[in-house]
Amino acid sequence: MKQVVVKRVLMLCWVWLLALPAVAQPSFTVVPLGVKGGLQESNLSAYLVAPAASSSYVCLDAGTVYSGVEKAISNKVFSGPAGEVVRNQIKAYLISHAHLDHVAGLLLNAPDDTPKSIYGLQSCLTTIQNDYFNWRAWPNFGDGGNPPALKKYQLRELVPQQETTIENTPLQVQAFALSHGKPYQSAAFLVRSGSSYLLYLGDTGADAVEQSQNLRTVWQAVQPLLKARQLKAIFIEASYPNSQPEKQLFGHLTPALLMQELEALGQLAGPAALRGLPVVITHLKPSPGNEALINKQLTEENKLQVKLVFPEQGRRLEF
Repeated sequence: MKQVVVKRVLMLCWVWLLALPAVAQPSFTVVPLGVKGGLQESNLSAYLVAPAASSSYVCLDAGTVYSGVEKAISNKVFSGPAGEVVRNQIKAYLISHAHLDHVAGLLLNAPDDTPKSIYGLQSCLTTIQNDYFNWRAWPNFGDGGNPPALKKYQLRELVPQQETTIENTPLQVQAFALSHGKPYQSAAFLVRSGSSYLLYLGDTGADAVEQSQNLRTVWQAVQPLLKARQLKAIFIEASYPNSQPEKQLFGHLTPALLMQELEALGQLAGPAALRGLPVVITHLKPSPGNEALINKQLTEENKLQVKLVFPEQGRRLEF
């Protein structure tokens, strides 16, 4: 009799477990190496991205690298030492634009780095090669430019909206041009792992301010992925609070402008498609009082009910 009861209980438990909603497994691991938009030279824009359960990372921008890895080691994300992580686990760099707060860590670590590729739009790679890797600002670690070219880094041009495999990783990427205060160009990267996507935007102004359609082009490209729940997260900047005058944005977003752009995406994909989507806020300018105000304004204006994520340096994220 007892055996029958036990079997029935086990059967009921099994049925109950089957009825539970499946827990979505993460598609990406992200390790922020730097999250700020200036001032703090040890915490500038850089995000490691790998497929879940992989240790082959691509670095999205590289304002801070070594210091960010050290922070991640202290948080037990990596076992270290930091130099080994930089040399062996970062397989490639994707650089949105060549401003120093997005490339300083790459440049400073170049002498001790291992050979790998740097991906970007043509204008970005031209600046890196001609203005940094030129034997005047820094040794020529590139594969062109002023001789001798040390060829530690292969500079690989991305054709806008054409998918490219990232060497030594299972990841693919598409690049999109962004306007970062005319006439300056930045880039967005749509990173794919299998059938899952992550969208990272470098510095960008709003279309209405920049008088461009660049962000709308990005939104049109990702809206079917959003509707299909294949887009796992958007990384996008909010550099200044809403009080920043438009003429002093210098190709950046405020909370109000960011939400206007997400509303434009919602009009394409349907507002319900955005509900609960992780939106990682990048590039906050760490002036006194700015960060708390930007966070407050974003939270208050979040009518779309996206999941706002405020990343911390060296703290792992999963999407």
